[in-house]
Amino acid sequence: MSAMSFGEPTGQGWLQVGELGVALVLCSLIGLERQLRQKSAGLRTHTLVGLGSALFVLVSKYGFTDVLVRGEIVLDPSRVAAQIVSGIGFVGGGLIFVRRDIVRGLTTAAGVWVAAAVGAACGAGLPVLATLVTAAYFLVMYGYPPLLRLISRTAGGAIGLRLHYVDGQGVLRDILGTATQKGFSVLEVSTEKTNELDRPSIDLVMRVAGRMPANDLVSALAALDGVRSVGTLESDE
Repeated sequence: MSAMSFGEPTGQGWLQVGELGVALVLCSLIGLERQLRQKSAGLRTHTLVGLGSALFVLVSKYGFTDVLVRGEIVLDPSRVAAQIVSGIGFVGGGLIFVRRDIVRGLTTAAGVWVAAAVGAACGAGLPVLATLVTAAYFLVMYGYPPLLRLISRTAGGAIGLRLHYVDGQGVLRDILGTATQKGFSVLEVSTEKTNELDRPSIDLVMRVAGRMPANDLVSALAALDGVRSVGTLESDE
């Protein structure tokens, strides 16, 4: 079995590319199901973790043939890749945190996992696979969000919003009323008071569902008196 390097891919090289492609598609399907069910780890997180895992296995299988002699046990460099997998798990775990029942950092941690796999592939002499996975990373990060918004809008799926507004002015009532007028159903609301120098304020996180574009709702909420900031939540929040 030969490693896939720069140049014309061999039959074994195309097999490796196909294995990465299968991992990309199947993990995307799993992540899409989780995304549609509004779980914390959604499409991008599942896809990146699956893609990185596939590359780690390919590195262990094909990345060290240049230092191994057939019929002789010289060393086992694949153990280095195994240690990378263990170590990067601790790093990724440190990037994930929960605040007010909102999970953040899952996609970032998955990105670190993929970056570690890409680095291992480069060091193991598999630059083509590393390049392909890097391209797949950008596809997942920049190509999947528009697809998710389209699916969410078509299926009436939920979206998350984070707002910051002045306390004591009845702003929450106006926010909920505006969302309803725009054709959105409010599924969940979470608030937390914050102390500022001028006056108390509220951090609000809510999930709404509707078939209208989310930008219309965001613009309407931002125009309300007392609302200081409005933004949408990432899929892993």
